[in-house]
Amino acid sequence: MMKIAVDADGGEYAPHEIVKGAIKAAQEYKADIILVGKKTVLHVLAGRYLNKLGISIIPASQTIGFHEHPMEALRSKPKSSIAIGINLVKEGRAQAFVSAGNTGAVLCAALFNLGKIAGVERPALASIVKLVPLSPALLIDAGANADCRPSHLAEFAQLGNIYAQRILGIESPRIGLLSNGEEETKGNRLTQESHQLLKKTSLNFIGNIEGYDMVNGTADVIVTDGFTGNIILKTVEGLGDSLIKLRQVGHAVSSAYHLRGRALLADVGLGSLAQGMDYREYGGACLLGVKGNIIVSHGRSQAKAIKNAIGLAKRTAEQNICQLIAEAGYG
Repeated sequence: MMKIAVDADGGEYAPHEIVKGAIKAAQEYKADIILVGKKTVLHVLAGRYLNKLGISIIPASQTIGFHEHPMEALRSKPKSSIAIGINLVKEGRAQAFVSAGNTGAVLCAALFNLGKIAGVERPALASIVKLVPLSPALLIDAGANADCRPSHLAEFAQLGNIYAQRILGIESPRIGLLSNGEEETKGNRLTQESHQLLKKTSLNFIGNIEGYDMVNGTADVIVTDGFTGNIILKTVEGLGDSLIKLRQVGHAVSSAYHLRGRALLADVGLGSLAQGMDYREYGGACLLGVKGNIIVSHGRSQAKAIKNAIGLAKRTAEQNICQLIAEAGYG
């Protein structure tokens, strides 16, 4: 049985919502869940499921907060849920780790404790975004590398290509380089030089794409630096939250005035768009390029997001993504 370690101390709604999500995941995905956190609290929250669903607890006496410096926190808190969870993957006791905790700490722990896959220069966060109904795309880098060189973006494209093939089921993903114009001469120096490198690869590189192309389903893999990618991701998340609130208001109004609010929302496509832009639907971003399956979830993740993040972690491990990246040998 596959084992997924979950940071029960990480996130604004930990540990209650994390445990709820883990229980739902254990029921739905038939995977063993290892909850990493405060033993006494977790026994209270999950005790009656330990034998029934294959949920176990590994104690972690320390917690890394969102505002702590990642490296300093990891050095001063070796018994944190993040450090212990990453080490479970390193030791082979878990096939993946999911955390909604301090993103920087998760990235640093994964990089230094697991190490990079041979040939990978910069691991990157790959996040599934669904701006077009029925056509999810992969955004990479979604926030791991703020400062990049052209070779890094070319590498992100390779990593994203493998992940899109296996997780999104796209045989030949269309790779688009995010820029401010379609012409290869457009963009800053990073974009222009990255474009030239991508032209020389065997990838299905379709050239530069602009912001509006993201909502037209032009590309399956959207390549950019982590600074830009993270801004895009958070913008999408913010818009998704607004659409969800608008949908809730619409339902309330329709109920109060006996209107067919749901039908109206379906007609304008608001329901599916809101669902697609809801970060809870995919649960988190996968850190590609390290020797282990690591899923970074939103800090505000509640049960639904955690359940889906665990599902994503399971699919990532089942598809042997790390091995496929190592076998690609593009470094």
